[in-house]
Amino acid sequence: MTMPTKKSIRFFNDYEVRAVWDEINSKWWFSATDIVRAINNEEDYQKAGNYWRWLKKKLTTTGVQLVSVTHDFKFMAPDGKQRAADALDAEGVQTLAKNYPNNRANAFLDWFIYSDNSIDGQSKKKAYTLVESGILDSMNPGTVECLQQIHAYIFGGLYDFAGKIRTKTISKGGTVFCRAEYLMQNLAIIEQMPQNTFDEIVDKLCVSNVAVSIRFDVQS
Repeated sequence: MTMPTKKSIRFFNDYEVRAVWDEINSKWWFSATDIVRAINNEEDYQKAGNYWRWLKKKLTTTGVQLVSVTHDFKFMAPDGKQRAADALDAEGVQTLAKNYPNNRANAFLDWFIYSDNSIDGQSKKKAYTLVESGILDSMNPGTVECLQQIHAYIFGGLYDFAGKIRTKTISKGGTVFCRAEYLMQNLAIIEQMPQNTFDEIVDKLCVSNVAVSIRFDVQS
């Protein structure tokens, strides 16, 4: 099996859940130890690993078959070295969570399913892919075109207005964003704002958000 090159880190209650991309089967594999550590609220990686090995054996004896547990993937260990570890695909993660002792995994399962299947979850996965793909390196940061390209990539297939400049005035929570008839004029001004320092970049992003809102082409 060809070793994967794409990696991702997601967080459940501040505990990292590492994943690696399987090019051959086109899916993510998740660190089994990370999953146990997150569910058990366990700081110690070794204790989490010991619990995972015990739990894997226990589930096997009760007839629960986890999908494709494998040692073919490597994750960064606490000592900084890449080490082979058990990994589960999405189906295996859900099987583990549903058969976890004392229902402790319910919140984790809700998070995992939500992050995988909801619109927010799908857009987050697209965002991970965008960052990992290197496509951002070919974009011109700070321009309206760049914002449109990012928006189209992340929300394409989820919203029909992905990447389009809105043509209607919108509001959210009582806040009215830049009126549509002035939007293009303001975007041109924002595009020329400096972005040479961290503070300038933050200012530019804040002004951009107030102007366009997260949604590009919908009416409130």
